[in-house]
Amino acid sequence: MIKKVVSEAVGTALLLATVVGSGIMGERLAAGNVAIALLANTIATGAGLVALILTFGPISGAHFNPVVTIVDAWEGNRPWGDVPAYIAAQVFGALLGVAIAHGMFGEAVFAASQHVRSGSAQLLSEFVATFGLLSVIWGVSRMSAQFTPFAVGAYITAAYWFTSSTSFANPAVTLARSLTNTFSGIRPTDVPGFIGAQVVGALAATALFRFLVPARNVKAEVPMVDAPTAEKETA
Repeated sequence: MIKKVVSEAVGTALLLATVVGSGIMGERLAAGNVAIALLANTIATGAGLVALILTFGPISGAHFNPVVTIVDAWEGNRPWGDVPAYIAAQVFGALLGVAIAHGMFGEAVFAASQHVRSGSAQLLSEFVATFGLLSVIWGVSRMSAQFTPFAVGAYITAAYWFTSSTSFANPAVTLARSLTNTFSGIRPTDVPGFIGAQVVGALAATALFRFLVPARNVKAEVPMVDAPTAEKETA
């Protein structure tokens, strides 16, 4: 369990360092062109997700996301007793990742974001983004698990552009990004609405895939990639 918690904390920290750091770099290099800055942010995040899931998936499942952990337990794939430790590690890692990104670019350790992300369009976007993310996770992990890291990275890359919110789809990420007053930030007062939409989207997708691909018929674990077994290691 200690290894899993450390894996979730470090993986989430690297994810946030990627999201926030690439946002800062993109904005500085784009000379005011927001589309170019967003493109840089998108490519780095999608590529980083694939690498991080492949790296930490065999250890902890590479959730990096409280709603993924919650629905994994809801589906019976993980004890509910593991959930608080996972979520604490994810939130801690997300905050650490923001601090690291700020340190790399000479920013203050934390700064409340002034980036307004409010309104029904943004909330609908977060519902859709999270619904789609969990649909991809459940669908691919239950039928072609080895492709899950690539499917998740590809989906998030796309969702950056087809949602008005740029697809946070993660409560730990949302909370941490409220503490960066840079390109990828979100105003703290907008955080609760985003998290609420994310939770509803995750639950809706999980309910749908209980119908489409019942867990009793497949290996339905959310480890993004299968962990090596003792037999494999000694073979």
